[in-house]
Amino acid sequence: MQLKLTIYHRIIFFVIFDSLIGVFTLYLAYLLRFNFTIPNEFLDKFWIVATAILSLRVLFFYIFKIYYRSWRFFGLKDLKDLIKATTLAYILFFVIFYIAPNIFNPMPRSAVIIDFFLSLMFISLFRISKRVFLESTNNISSKRAVVIGIDSHTPSAIKAAQGGDIPYQALCAVSKDSSLIGSYIESVKVYPLEDLERICKDFEIDSALIAGSVSAKELDSIVERLASVNVNDIKRISLLSESAKKLQDIDIEDLLAREPKDLDVKVIKEFIKNKTILVTGAGGSIGSEICRQVVEFGCKKLIMVDNAEYNLYKINEELNSPNVVAKLLSILDIDILEEIFDEYKPDIVIHAAAYKHVPLCEDNAKEAIRNNIGGVINIIDLSIKYGVKKVVNISSDKAVRPTNVMGATKRVGELYAQNVDSKDTEVVSVRFGNVLGSSGSVVPKFKAQIEKGGPLTVTHPEITRYFMLIPEACRLVLQASAIAKGGELFILDMGEPVKIVDLAKKMIRLYGKEGQIEIIYTGLRKGEKLYEELLIDDAECKTKYDSIYVAGATLYDIKKLKEDIKEALSSDNPKKILKKIVPEYKVYEDKEGR
Repeated sequence: MQLKLTIYHRIIFFVIFDSLIGVFTLYLAYLLRFNFTIPNEFLDKFWIVATAILSLRVLFFYIFKIYYRSWRFFGLKDLKDLIKATTLAYILFFVIFYIAPNIFNPMPRSAVIIDFFLSLMFISLFRISKRVFLESTNNISSKRAVVIGIDSHTPSAIKAAQGGDIPYQALCAVSKDSSLIGSYIESVKVYPLEDLERICKDFEIDSALIAGSVSAKELDSIVERLASVNVNDIKRISLLSESAKKLQDIDIEDLLAREPKDLDVKVIKEFIKNKTILVTGAGGSIGSEICRQVVEFGCKKLIMVDNAEYNLYKINEELNSPNVVAKLLSILDIDILEEIFDEYKPDIVIHAAAYKHVPLCEDNAKEAIRNNIGGVINIIDLSIKYGVKKVVNISSDKAVRPTNVMGATKRVGELYAQNVDSKDTEVVSVRFGNVLGSSGSVVPKFKAQIEKGGPLTVTHPEITRYFMLIPEACRLVLQASAIAKGGELFILDMGEPVKIVDLAKKMIRLYGKEGQIEIIYTGLRKGEKLYEELLIDDAECKTKYDSIYVAGATLYDIKKLKEDIKEALSSDNPKKILKKIVPEYKVYEDKEGR
């Protein structure tokens, strides 16, 4: 109701003021036409002429939605529409005049023409007056900003800055598009991107607004260049709109994001559409995103399995669909799990449930083995028993030459998936590294430490990790699964590894805390290694997608593997048995040899 009243009042306001301006300009036109002495016979029809012109102008202003335009953001496009509406109003007036001249005569036609130009000038000045006033009063206290990149959102962002809706004064813009150099956007001149540092110094810039399509690599470079000239207040304006004057913070995810060039949405959709899909670990970081995407790609039914009540509740509330079923149970509870398989007969099973925190798995080795190995066996065996078409086991880069229980259990899961007698069920594993923003990952930890004022804790100055955005990883998991034939171990291209200390420095810079927050080194944790690996030997080969590799199979007699797993599950020294199954596993021992 409030919105309707606001629009109503705006229309009334402008109709009244436009009418007053119209009467004034028409009378002024008469005065100019008759050298400021208007004959009485021409004044007799003045109000008839004025009423006709004003009525037609109101009509065309309404048709062109001039009265719905924001006063403070009146710009070039609005001016063009105002000129069109005014011109059509006067053309129609003269058409009416020539059809029925007696209504208006005697009427000085030249005065009406003079009025056209006068009214257009005065109404335009009135429309732009608020914007000029706000620009002159609000920018004094605004931050001095450079706009980087040009896209369709840039003019509205500059308008918002000039109108005082955002606390930034857009002084200049830079672009890598040579055709734009030297041009002006909303009175702001565009300079070449290569001159960014010089421009920031010349204009005494302290803030930056990022527009346009910028890759993570380009954005990272821009942030570094801005930091070199002490510009740390950086925002994105891609989400800015007339209805919501908001700026988006630059997150570390923006700098590390890597959109795969060969993402095949069509293949994923064909794989998912109209299928019944069961996802374990559905409330976790990976599992919940898998659930979102399979719903988006049109699954017939989704069965979400998780033993964490709140996490399962959250994703269930978010999806809120009659085609989604939430099942609260542990993947180790095979009897209830089998009831679910029997009831829903899933076409595809995606196994994302696992204990992933390395130090906790080291301290609770038996439980990690029971959950990570016993769970994958339950899921794969039930899938085979109930004729599931495809089972996807989500693995980890920590399975490569593992130095911890978590990685070793993941490797055993890969071995089981590759060597089990799967009958008509296609069983595959997909291996990838860290995902940004997952529960327990380094990025949320660093954010919390920065918000507390530091210090940031890094285990070792040389420690590196691969990183991928959760949505990107999940899409590639689904894409790899779609092309799988059974028995493969797929490896996702994670790009270049990132030094954790460099990640910490970037986050400190993004928060504008450079020089204020210390980084301290705490030493490697239990089972942690400096460098994670994705490829274990030269047997790997590419698939038809550059982002997805397939590793060579590792043969292991399935009967022997089952016996070894059974022994590991019951042993008082489970790490020793894991070492027997995974010879490359380097068992972590503390100072006491445990």
